[in-house]
Amino acid sequence: MAAATAIFLIKVLMFAYLTAAASTASNFYQNFDLTWGDGRAKILNNGQLLKLSLDKASGSGFQSKNQYLFGKIDMKIKLVPGNSAGTVTAYYLSSQGLTHDEVDFEFLGNVTGQPYTLHTNVFTQRKGGREQQFRLWFDPTTDFHTYSVLWNPRRIIFSVDGTPIREFKNMESIGVPFPKSQAMRIYSSLWDAEDWATQGGRIKTDWTKAPFTASYRNFYANACVWSNGRSSCHGSGSKFAWMNQQLDTTGQQRLQWVQKNFRIYNYCTDTQRFPQGLPKECTVTN
Repeated sequence: MAAATAIFLIKVLMFAYLTAAASTASNFYQNFDLTWGDGRAKILNNGQLLKLSLDKASGSGFQSKNQYLFGKIDMKIKLVPGNSAGTVTAYYLSSQGLTHDEVDFEFLGNVTGQPYTLHTNVFTQRKGGREQQFRLWFDPTTDFHTYSVLWNPRRIIFSVDGTPIREFKNMESIGVPFPKSQAMRIYSSLWDAEDWATQGGRIKTDWTKAPFTASYRNFYANACVWSNGRSSCHGSGSKFAWMNQQLDTTGQQRLQWVQKNFRIYNYCTDTQRFPQGLPKECTVTN
């Protein structure tokens, strides 16, 4: 009986260890470092809320303490309200080095009453240029909404409030590099990009409206934490179902709905940009 109890306790402790290693929920103090902004980035409410601000002197930013190699990453964000023209709120995964990988959400501000542009991109071995842009079907400044990246060895899925908006598949079989060997941290920043962000730079930042503020809460990572050259999860069990996840029929339908009604730019249809032919991945039907 004692032996059975001991075995049970060992299993409980092992499960707890794996859970702690592979999943982190938001306490911003525990999960993130404020990296720049000279006090313009703040963690509030006992670690449950993070705010970035931008004024004419500086923006601000943060990064995750952990590095991840595959996972499902969620963050609730409330974007800069009112006249946000010229501002960019960037939320992305990135590795380091000259051949870095990166998965981007960027929110391009606009004049009051005009919609944000949601800009997405995927970099592999430092090569990006895979932009897709969207208008959102809600006002992202009045409440928090969940922006998610599912990243496994076969695909990257961008989602908003659980609705997939973009899928980038692993197409190494036709010579397209895919991010799968470099661990990435989570980054976010709020910064001034008035030279290009709003209507190609025609609309400048109205600094009388500063400071501009973006807010974050409910970070959650069900992911493989990378440390000392090793991953702390093995993708087994229901907890790691994302490791083999793909869009089901409903997910495909929702993706098509977003791309039909809210996508405003797709590099795979920009023949003027690629006069010598579209990138290889654009020739594959997703």
